[in-house]
Amino acid sequence: MDFTAEKSADIVSASFDAAPDPRAREVLQALTRHLHAFVREVRPSMAEWEKAIDYLTRTGWTCTGTRQEFILLSDVLGVTMLVETLESEHLTTGATPATVLGPFHMVTSPQRELGDTIDLVGGGTPCVIEGRITDTAGNPLPASTVDVWQADDKGFYDVQQPATQPEGNGRGLFTSDDEGRFWFRTVLPCAYPLPVDGPVGELLAAGGRHPFRPAHVHFIVEAEGHHSVTTHAFVADSAYIDSDTVFAVKRDLVIDFATVDDPAEAARHGVTAPFRYARFDVVLEPVDEEL
Repeated sequence: MDFTAEKSADIVSASFDAAPDPRAREVLQALTRHLHAFVREVRPSMAEWEKAIDYLTRTGWTCTGTRQEFILLSDVLGVTMLVETLESEHLTTGATPATVLGPFHMVTSPQRELGDTIDLVGGGTPCVIEGRITDTAGNPLPASTVDVWQADDKGFYDVQQPATQPEGNGRGLFTSDDEGRFWFRTVLPCAYPLPVDGPVGELLAAGGRHPFRPAHVHFIVEAEGHHSVTTHAFVADSAYIDSDTVFAVKRDLVIDFATVDDPAEAARHGVTAPFRYARFDVVLEPVDEEL
């Protein structure tokens, strides 16, 4: 069959008919159809197509052990959130919404005891976060693992500043108590820009978009026999709460980080006043409830 613009998708799709894995065949043929439709709509010149190939090549070159430019690219195009949203469609109402993993979950969070601080540097506004892990019926989930990580009060993760932040700063792996409760101390995070010195920065600039994320703390919560969740707690009064550049903000994840001036409350939590306090409960769905 002669290769023509009208028949190109059919010709290339047919070349995957013998793929032994049915899912691989489905994905490759769908990719072919949509990619060829995109090219027919946009009609790039060969010079433009070569520029696109160069862009993807440089995206790969920018990836390191502590930076994942392809995750950033997926995030700012909204694809990561779309995948998360589609994958979570089976969950019942009431389960904590999932959001993006983000590009900075690059190292294993250190094991910490309940009440420990994940702020190894000091400075900034002290913050206390506590919550409870339950199932969708309200039953506590003891021995749940709560993996948390966040940027410091200046908007940088430890892996971005290995010369000034100790490894593991802003990170902790906690285990909930017999009532499913967890709590830890930290520093109030701030809004920050994604790295813009690479290909993703070029894309945002070309699109007239800002690179900022609202202040947040990342969570991965897991409990035996339940669907795990990767999510955020967003600081309600943060800048960019309505224009997160990776589209991850969901109403149920916007949390009041209240200011507490009471010295007695500060002493009870092992911090100084004033401090910020947030309550972030997480609800996991049992695996056997999957539709």
